[in-house]
Parts: sequence; C-alpha cells; structure tokens
Amino acid sequence: METLDFFTMAVMAGMGFVAAFIDSVVGGGGLISVPVLMWAGLPMLNVLGTNKLASTMGAAAGFLTYLRSGTLDKKILRVTFPLAFVGSIGGVLTVRQIPPDFLRPLVVVMLIVIAIYSVAKKNWGADKNSVHVSHKKYLFALVAIFALGFYDGFFGPGTGSFMLFLFLMTGYGFLGAAANARAANFASNLAAAILFACLGLANFSYAIPMGLGMIVGAHFGAKMAISKGAAYVRPLFIAMTTILIGKQILELFK
Repeated sequence: METLDFFTMAVMAGMGFVAAFIDSVVGGGGLISVPVLMWAGLPMLNVLGTNKLASTMGAAAGFLTYLRSGTLDKKILRVTFPLAFVGSIGGVLTVRQIPPDFLRPLVVVMLIVIAIYSVAKKNWGADKNSVHVSHKKYLFALVAIFALGFYDGFFGPGTGSFMLFLFLMTGYGFLGAAANARAANFASNLAAAILFACLGLANFSYAIPMGLGMIVGAHFGAKMAISKGAAYVRPLFIAMTTILIGKQILELFK
C-alpha cells in the first residue's frame, strides 16, 4: 500500500469531513470528494472506486447515527436496504459494458424538476411524528429504490437527492426522508465499494484517510440534521440540488 505524506493525508481527511457532513443529510458529497481524488492524480476508474470505498465509511457512520436517533423507519429499511444493495451490484456490472454518459441530460431535467417542486411547495416535508404510507406508495418506493440503487452503481450523480425526494413523495418529512435515504444510499455505496475493491479499482492509501474524515463528518452532519430538523434540511437540499444541476450542465458542454 502506498505511503502518503502528511499534507496529502490531511487534505484527504479534511475534504472527506466536509463532503460527508453535507452528504449525510442531502447527498452531493461526491462534488467535493471526487475532485480531491482527481487532484491527487489517480486514474478516473480508481477515483470512482476509491471514492465509493471512502463514502461507504461515511455513509455507515451517518446511517448508524440516524438509526440510534430513532428517525429511521425500520420496517421499510428491512426491504429498501437489500433492494438498493442488489440494484447497485447490477449497476456496477452494467457500467463495465455500457458507457453511462447518455443519462446526463435526463439527470439534469430530473434535478431541475426536483428543485422547482421543492421551492414551490413551501410547507412540504415538514417534520412528522408518524407517517402512514399507502400500499401503492410503498410498492412504488420499493421499485424506485431498486432502480436508484442500480443508477448509483451505474452512474451516480444526484443519487442522494433522488432518494431523499423519493421518500418525501412517499410521505416522510425532510428529516425522516434524509434518514431513510441515507440508509438506502449506504446500501448502494457498500455494494459498489465491494465490487470496485474486488476489481482492484479502489486505492486504500487514499480511501482510508478520506474515509476516516468522512466518518467524523457524517456523524456530525447527521447530528446537526436531527437537532435542526426540516428548517435545516430543506434549504440545504435545495442548495445542493441546484449545485448538482450546475455541475451536470457543465459536464454536458465539456
């Protein structure tokens, strides 16, 4: 395993903290962690694999924080976790055969719709003590989580935003949606990280310091969301979705 100098390790850990602090609430941490790994000079496939490995460490910390707080819906978690995990495996295996860039225009359109809807619905996603999910919405959520798990393994940008939006549409408040989305995203990250590592595309020298920073960042990010509720999560969600839109539009014109 490659030995990194102190400065590089500090950069990996520090940027990992910031990325996971945001990602643990609304997703979008890859906007920070991926460019940092590219700056380190890793080949692109190794950047993706290393990022998934580090992100899984942060996602696990965020997931456990939400789990201990009681904000996770354990009933739906028992189904969404394996669905996102299996879907992500299918996505990683497929991306080795089909280039995923054809999805980018669709992703931009979907993110714009999500941003507009979230801004227009002023009181949407208010914190709730209990949630009743209809049978039809429950089935739709299961199919969508499998598809988003596949998407995360296949392409990835905006997965956290899409998952959070899905749980909002199912009937959860912003905090409950953030918690359940984090659990599903942890599952899809875990599956992708295992496959990337098995394929030799994850650099542990960079993933470990970044992942340690992400563990701390995700814990404090989730704690902040739990303490502040929808008043904190909603504007952060809208802001990160808007930034994701800009990033994907820039990628379209490269």
